[in-house]
Amino acid sequence: MTDAVLAIHGGAGAMARAHATAEMRETYEAALARTLRDAGRLLEQGASALDAVTEAVRLLEECPLFNAGHGAVFTSVGTHELDASIMDGRTLNAGAVANLRTVRNPVLAARAVMERSQHVLFVAEGAEAFAREQGLECVAPSFFSTPLRREQLERVRQADAQHTALDHDAGSACAAPLSFARAPQGGAPLDEDRKLGTVGAVALDAHGNLAAATSTGGMTNKQPGRVGDTPIIGAGCYADNRTCAISTTGSGEMFIRMVVAHDIAARMEYAGASLEEASHYVVHEKLPRIDGRGGLVAVDAHGNITMPFNTEGMYRGFIRTGQPPVVAIYR
Repeated sequence: MTDAVLAIHGGAGAMARAHATAEMRETYEAALARTLRDAGRLLEQGASALDAVTEAVRLLEECPLFNAGHGAVFTSVGTHELDASIMDGRTLNAGAVANLRTVRNPVLAARAVMERSQHVLFVAEGAEAFAREQGLECVAPSFFSTPLRREQLERVRQADAQHTALDHDAGSACAAPLSFARAPQGGAPLDEDRKLGTVGAVALDAHGNLAAATSTGGMTNKQPGRVGDTPIIGAGCYADNRTCAISTTGSGEMFIRMVVAHDIAARMEYAGASLEEASHYVVHEKLPRIDGRGGLVAVDAHGNITMPFNTEGMYRGFIRTGQPPVVAIYR
């Protein structure tokens, strides 16, 4: 039997350290730790890596602190379009959805695509119809909205009507709303309207199987119909028992162009690189060539974990069976 492990992220591009109060940090850290404990408990009980990443991402979708599910950002026309993906490292089966508007938990829709269809990716109305046919919970589009996300859209519109924010905005916590200050623009720190917002999870279960899942609300003020890396297998999500499981967060277009998740697995399989070596190279050397910003969480077949990022911070954490969760925001 293998020691099980679960790692999660809540988006790269954290609030600037200089502007982060103790209350802000504690709120994020508490949400991450709670998710790790609740989803990690499944692994302790012998559940599969697939079940663990599904539950971890579902919990993050339910928390308005993160840009996925309830608390998703707005498009340029004031709507929500949600994306998600999931992959089973044991079978290499995968499922994904894009541009959802009413499905409460996109990660559940992605898993349904993987397990109950002969396809990998459904989008827009086709994805919505499939989710309804599978009996998944659907909600009014307003369910995903929060006042802070609306305020954020208005700030971006006022700053530049053509600007698209790669967002992981500081929103309200799962328990109570907070008012977060904005970080200065122009430097390494990203202001609160320009963070890289995605959530994701990777896991290795007691049977040695890997899985990964990713979910997002996209980019603030994005053009309707835009799809980023999150639902693209090999870019925002990848898992293979022979190598690793990866969930990414960042500037989606760049992660697609670099096929980030699969590239790391390929470097391990073809070049014999370690998880740390492959991940570090892609995040810190390859992505910056095209101004790619963000990070990822990954676990390999031996239970090694890495969580590299090239932004000021990334909301992240991990838990091993029988141990307390470890969470962090900055380096």
